[in-house]
Amino acid sequence: MADVTIIGAGVVGLWTAWALLAQGLTPRLIDREGAPGPHGCSWWAGGMLAPDCEGALAEPLVVAHGRSAASAWARVTDVTERGTLVLAPERDRVELDAFADRTLGHEPVDGPEIMRLEPGLEGRHRRGLFFRDEAHIAPRRALADLVARLADKGVEIERAQARPEDMAGPVIDCRGLAARDALDTLRGVRGEMIVLRSTEIVLRRPIRLLHPRHPLYVVPRPGGTFMLGATQIESTDRSGVTARAALELLSSAYALDPRFAEAEIVEMGADLRPAFPDNVPRIVRRGRVLHVNGLFRHGYLMAPALARQAAAYLADGHKGDLFHED
Repeated sequence: MADVTIIGAGVVGLWTAWALLAQGLTPRLIDREGAPGPHGCSWWAGGMLAPDCEGALAEPLVVAHGRSAASAWARVTDVTERGTLVLAPERDRVELDAFADRTLGHEPVDGPEIMRLEPGLEGRHRRGLFFRDEAHIAPRRALADLVARLADKGVEIERAQARPEDMAGPVIDCRGLAARDALDTLRGVRGEMIVLRSTEIVLRRPIRLLHPRHPLYVVPRPGGTFMLGATQIESTDRSGVTARAALELLSSAYALDPRFAEAEIVEMGADLRPAFPDNVPRIVRRGRVLHVNGLFRHGYLMAPALARQAAAYLADGHKGDLFHED
């Protein structure tokens, strides 16, 4: 018999189930769509574990907890620890200076050092920042690995409709935007992504290209594929990728490396990420229900820490710094 019911099997729901097991508690995991897939925003993520880069805009809590994400993920899936390279077109070098001022954990790199780190860029960039301690994962593989680890422990995802108020005992609500019926300050932030395939381009680590209007990140994935992302739009529109977003992402990729113009478009996708007004993920307690939500663009970075704190609270009553008294 389960000790705790989790509703929602996205990245934070899966991690919460894993954290409960570590506390000696048996979870029941329910999702109306079943296993992770295109129906959830976790499916469309970049998979960057880049707390210091995120510190350019994110709150200190995100940076602090994000620094433990790579080691947490390494216990359940493959993690690539090659850092993050931040670049900017020469005309936008002021953006690079501003990014350096807002972040920690980086070292400046010049043309020869960039060439050493990423020979595939063929000397196209003269200045950058290297965040040596950052990492990345393949999100869909990571989700599948976490599902498999849970199954090995006897936790399967039940495909069923469920509402927190209808469940007996402690409940952890990890439904993302579907929890707006209970969390009235939750909003949707639209993100769009494109996956390209190229036989010419080789990148070893995520690249962030700074631009005042069209920033971009490129995450290398197996099989010569690359995920392009960075759009962040205040919207509740769940329709497909817009022409404008596609043009901006592809134009920025061309600025990074003109050979992207010849790359094959493999996939395009868009979804809404749940966020609170301050964009800081949190745990909200309402009676016997814990709401773990608001991961914004930090799902893979913050899910392990949120899960640990939710599980610890149910095990011993301790409230960590990600709790929010509503």
